[in-house]
Amino acid sequence: MTTAEERFASFRDLHRPGDPLLLPNAWDYGSAAALAAHGFAAIGTTSLGVAAVHGKPDAAGATRAETVELAEQMCGLGVMVTVDIEGGFSDDPAQVSDLVAALAALGVAGVNLEDGRPDGTLRPIALHQRIIEAALGHGVFVNARTDTYWLKTGDTLERVRAYGHANGIFVPGLSDPGEIAEVVAATSLPLNVLYQPGGPPLDRLAEAGVARVSTGSLLYRASVQGALAAVLAVRGEPAPPMPSYAEIAAILPQP
Repeated sequence: MTTAEERFASFRDLHRPGDPLLLPNAWDYGSAAALAAHGFAAIGTTSLGVAAVHGKPDAAGATRAETVELAEQMCGLGVMVTVDIEGGFSDDPAQVSDLVAALAALGVAGVNLEDGRPDGTLRPIALHQRIIEAALGHGVFVNARTDTYWLKTGDTLERVRAYGHANGIFVPGLSDPGEIAEVVAATSLPLNVLYQPGGPPLDRLAEAGVARVSTGSLLYRASVQGALAAVLAVRGEPAPPMPSYAEIAAILPQP
């Protein structure tokens, strides 16, 4: 049995600029077990996938219980687990602290905390700084995510610098190698980016100084595409394209 501090150190050490951690994201126990069986040392969760499995909206703070339940199941797989907790499921730092402490007690190694809100705005910087601070100190790697690229608002470098007390920085949507290098230079924290089909390959992201590459909702969306392709083939119809994040989010219940 490892301690929270040992899990934290082991997970932190997987974040190597120039030799990034490839982090696949699971949406249920079966997908996590399949990924663990293929030798991935660490597995994350995807909030979109968890929301879709349970028929709830994504990024709206609606899946706290479901996320905790999945985290508990995944911690029995013998891999390090990092959990997408959206914005912490609360704007109250004390509640976020309690959530992260509970996840640490289950054996979780890391969490993602995002500043994007369902209405397309960003959480005020000072508030998100307090949320990050509340998540620290539990032996859990806190990956501070800023949605400036995702939502096309705000100043990325301002946010990256403001969240420098976290353990890692995540900027989904960031894909240009030059812009990635600029963010790497702006922080001493390991940078996490989201893999994008058609974007830079893993080796190019490594060259830019990335320390972690997540798949986000990609694997869940690929599974939906695969299921549709299989059933449409029975009818002699061609496989559909992979659905986008927006297409999946649009068919879920709305906040």
